[in-house]
Amino acid sequence: MTALTVLAAETPSLVQAVDWLAIAPVVITAAVGLIVLVADLFVPERAKPALGWISVAGLAAATATLLPLRAGDRSTFCLTTDPAACSYVADHFTLVIQFLVLAGALVTALLSVTAVRDARMPAGEYWFLLLSSAAGAALLPASRDLATLIVALEVASLPAFALVGMRRGDRLSSEAALKFFLSSVTATAVSLMGVSFVYAATGSLHLTQVADRLEDVPGQLDTLAMAGVALTLVGFAFKTAAVPFHFWVPDTYVGAPLPIAGYLSVIGKAVGFTGLILVTVIAFPAYSEIWGPALAVLAALTMTLGNAAALRQSADRPNSAVRLLAWSSVGQAGYLLVPIAAAAYADRDQIGATVAYALMYAVVNLGAFAVAALVARTKPLNRISDYRGLYAERPAAALSLAFFLLCLAGLPPGIIGLFAKVTVFRSAVDAGLAWLAVIMAVNVVIALYYYLRWTALLFRAPEAVEGTEAAEGTAARTKAPWPVTAAIAVTAVTAVVLSGAPQLVLRVASGSLFPQ
Repeated sequence: MTALTVLAAETPSLVQAVDWLAIAPVVITAAVGLIVLVADLFVPERAKPALGWISVAGLAAATATLLPLRAGDRSTFCLTTDPAACSYVADHFTLVIQFLVLAGALVTALLSVTAVRDARMPAGEYWFLLLSSAAGAALLPASRDLATLIVALEVASLPAFALVGMRRGDRLSSEAALKFFLSSVTATAVSLMGVSFVYAATGSLHLTQVADRLEDVPGQLDTLAMAGVALTLVGFAFKTAAVPFHFWVPDTYVGAPLPIAGYLSVIGKAVGFTGLILVTVIAFPAYSEIWGPALAVLAALTMTLGNAAALRQSADRPNSAVRLLAWSSVGQAGYLLVPIAAAAYADRDQIGATVAYALMYAVVNLGAFAVAALVARTKPLNRISDYRGLYAERPAAALSLAFFLLCLAGLPPGIIGLFAKVTVFRSAVDAGLAWLAVIMAVNVVIALYYYLRWTALLFRAPEAVEGTEAAEGTAARTKAPWPVTAAIAVTAVTAVVLSGAPQLVLRVASGSLFPQ
């Protein structure tokens, strides 16, 4: 008995307390998703719209729980043998990304309330999938071991495949979902192989322990570790839509319901960049000579190809507006990659520029998709030419879209877009990547053309329309759903406030997001 007592005293306890407040944003989002799914079985058809408002309320509550965590000093699910190695960390990086994800999902939910009803999509399944994906996206920035990271990536991604194909009987929707699914599964399989290689070389999955052990990998395992690092990055590069993993983007955005296209362009991209930041800056700094140059080249290729493809969009082609936003998001992904690549040559605080830029991009890109969703109610072909004379028809929507496009272009009065681009540009220069800064500057100039062309179209005289058709259009214009209007108003006001006080976002780029 004495020997057993001594052994029990020497053996570290595997039982630990769970910090429920730290994980509250993820738990609330997931729990509301389950509640909606179960409630869908019992709620009569006429009351199904209430499921959407329950989802909106759940996302708002999850976002509000970030306030008590703002100190950024919480962690849970830590090893008893190494308290510094935790699976869930609520630091400042986590909180900023979770705010981006949950607030973006909230705007998506507002846009979806009307879309689900009009397209007659199954409400329970739709809201469950959206909330599940948002829960996975919120979990990912807090993940600090490779297993949790991959699980969070898949929880965020798998529901998105179904959401893309949610429009029943739509060939484009089914084709987009299949293409998205097959390419994503392939990328995930490659990443899982990379994770297994890293584990074989280091004997750990926790990012901090992986970083320490990669500093001194035995010679016979060095090649295995390098291969693991390279392969692990593939899955996250796919989510960011970095070239050459971008081919799914245009067709997926066109086939998906517009709120989901906006969701993928912002939250889906945030998932990829968050994963890239965590594995490169925290887990793999010892191999920065591998991922640094690779990400710099990917950034140059991504911004160049994305902007070149956006230039080629014909204004009269069906779905050209969505395709332009899709290719624009590819070009913007190139800018977002620049500070991550710069972190390989300078200190890891460079990634603050990526986070600051992502916050700006999330607001204005979701706003652009919100206006597109409004215009598509009366002009379902989603052509750029459909926006001609929008100012005469819907002045507030036209001014909002113009402001969003100017922010994306980085032109006044879109000051926040300009400052965010300067911050990213400065990170490249500070890291000694002058060649990448030059390529970025050229691409910014190229992008001005298609952003300004679309902006100018908003204020041109509308085309003449037949009398009956004009009357029908006027009647339809009076029926703008207030949730869509609210989504446009929220994003527009936020963009204007950020342009008036850019320090609200840019302070993220100047401070350290990770504990020192």
